[in-house]
Amino acid sequence: MKIVFLFLVFIINALFAETNQVVQDENQTLKQLISDYKIRVEIIDNANKNNIWFARHENYNIYKAKQAELESIREDVKKLKIKTDKDSLIKLDDMERRRDALESQIEQLSEFQNAPFSGLLKSPDIPPMPSISNPFAIFSGFSYIKKIKHDLEEYNKFSRDLEVLIGNLQEKEEMLERIIEFGNNSSFVNLQNNNRALIKEFESAYDIVLTSASVYERKINEAVTRASDAIENETKRTFFICTIIVSIILISFLLKFFSKHFMSANDKSYIINKVINITNITLIILILLFAYIENMTYLVAVLGFASAGIAIAMKDMFMNILGWMVITFGRSFSVGDRVKVHQDGFSYVGDIVDISLMRMTILEDVTLTTYLENKRAGRVVFIPNNLIFTNLISNYTHETLKTVWDGIYLTISFDSNYKKAMYIIKEITKKYSKGYTEIARKQLNQLRQKYNLKNTNVEPKIFSFIEPHGLTIHVWYMTNSYAALALRSTLSGEIIDAINKEEDIIIAYPTQTLNLRQAANVKHPHEIEEASE
Repeated sequence: MKIVFLFLVFIINALFAETNQVVQDENQTLKQLISDYKIRVEIIDNANKNNIWFARHENYNIYKAKQAELESIREDVKKLKIKTDKDSLIKLDDMERRRDALESQIEQLSEFQNAPFSGLLKSPDIPPMPSISNPFAIFSGFSYIKKIKHDLEEYNKFSRDLEVLIGNLQEKEEMLERIIEFGNNSSFVNLQNNNRALIKEFESAYDIVLTSASVYERKINEAVTRASDAIENETKRTFFICTIIVSIILISFLLKFFSKHFMSANDKSYIINKVINITNITLIILILLFAYIENMTYLVAVLGFASAGIAIAMKDMFMNILGWMVITFGRSFSVGDRVKVHQDGFSYVGDIVDISLMRMTILEDVTLTTYLENKRAGRVVFIPNNLIFTNLISNYTHETLKTVWDGIYLTISFDSNYKKAMYIIKEITKKYSKGYTEIARKQLNQLRQKYNLKNTNVEPKIFSFIEPHGLTIHVWYMTNSYAALALRSTLSGEIIDAINKEEDIIIAYPTQTLNLRQAANVKHPHEIEEASE
């Protein structure tokens, strides 16, 4: 029996030992679970600190706590001001410093005095759509669409942050529930109650955010649609305008091509090209003005007020443009004409190579003016168009004229056979200027249609005049406006050769006669006086 009893005791002890081990293992497991839950709660709390919604709620709680502390300190300050003992005065000074510090802190947190989420619950304002009324504004339209879509994404990010925060708080709720269930810790019960209050508060905010986000997204989509439509319309209009401008340019190229290949006169082709260019520029400017200036009346009013100042500041430019209009439409000058311009006591003779809005460009040639006055040629001279109103500008090749009168003269002695000399000079002149004479006759007959011409005799003219050194014979003849010096040079040589062959014709020029006597026959003036005495 004793042995049986000992065996039973051993079995019972073994069972109790195994039971205690199981209980210890269960307790250890439970403690590990609780520790894991607490760690998870800390992780969730740390994650929530980086959430903007949680941070603003914490700032709101801090504001309320500091506001309550400030009210308490103000009450203490009122009480301490009544007392006059030294300890009370020291404490009063400390309280006032704390009060001032709290007031400064509360002022910095003033945006949280009414509600923690006032700035986050309200959707941001949608900026007004830019006016897409020209091609460059299309880029502004794309930037506008990109910006408002970015704003929508940012607001949705706030919504997602709030959703993540609520999920974290709900997970924290589960962890706290298990910790309380296993540990029955009262401190975690208070934490659970605070967490539940936060969940309710954030869920209420989330409902508002969802509604605001839905409304905000519809507004954004509507704004994107309006901007896209405006961009599409402006793109179509720009394409249409560009098509018109390109068509005008192509037509101008075709007109220039035909004018160049089917116009015999280069100057007419040049003028047509100028007119085409100006017409193109004018049409393009008008198209752009009417297409992109919404209020033409406003533009006219502004230009009207500014016209006086513009007219004074840009007087010369306007006069140049007016001169260009007179030159172009009055046909006084054309590209290729040979002209002579007088300015500041100097004369310039050359061919017009270009007529622009501001000036005429002249290439100076070798002419009689060059020989007599300038002594140089080949310069490019720029003549402002307004000089046609104030200065004398001579045109050697106006309209159909391509010839001018030129003349040379020769002086013979008084005892020469002047009739014979005049005959010789005239015949030589007729011979070499015959071609130009016929051309000039045809040109003047054509010019009769425009001008009332009385005398169109273009035969060489010869005159004789008595001069101090002899009889001067002048001969005038028609010559090429662009090469007058060449014929003048030819005639000068031929006339000299012909005159020198004649014995009864002597070319006269300033001379001096010297009387040379023997030195012995020359008396000194004082010798003449002595002989008279």
